[in-house]
Amino acid sequence: MTSASPTPPPSRNRSRRASRLAWPAFGIALLVIIIDQASKWWAEAALGDGQTIPVIGDLIRFVLVYNPGAAFSIGSDFTWVFALLAAAAVVFIARLTWHVESRGWMVALGLLLGGATTHLGDRLFREPGFARGHVVDFIGYGNLFIGNVADIAIFAGAVMLLVLTVTGKRIRPDTDTTPDAPTQSGDSPRPPE
Repeated sequence: MTSASPTPPPSRNRSRRASRLAWPAFGIALLVIIIDQASKWWAEAALGDGQTIPVIGDLIRFVLVYNPGAAFSIGSDFTWVFALLAAAAVVFIARLTWHVESRGWMVALGLLLGGATTHLGDRLFREPGFARGHVVDFIGYGNLFIGNVADIAIFAGAVMLLVLTVTGKRIRPDTDTTPDAPTQSGDSPRPPE
């Protein structure tokens, strides 16, 4: 007779791994928030007098604008709607992050969560008032648009999600939980009782 150590059920292994990958995702989000808010503080201090700083000629430049709307200032009269949408996105992404079992999804959701959270903070706490705040944009891309670090994080996270989805990488890889399936460590299944 052999002694077999009890194997925790797959759901418990799954929740341990998920929570282990959630914390780094929240760390990525926090890093995005810190970098975005610090760069906006710098932009307001350095560019507040209408100054433009060319970075790569006219292709990339720093110029300060306050955006009351969404991308390309769309919906500037509905700032409170964007605040609600950002809040919903933050809650949805944060909840989804607890279920992550893929490092790619962890990074992508961390980027999205950080970008959405910092935009929500701008909408809630910047002038002209609560839930009507304007997002600070300062990175000009030629004559196309002006954005910020949070926009870069959101774009990168969205591209990553697209690539992960197209390549078939799931947020939770399928695992066979039948009693005859070998465990993830390659051990043979437990004999029937």
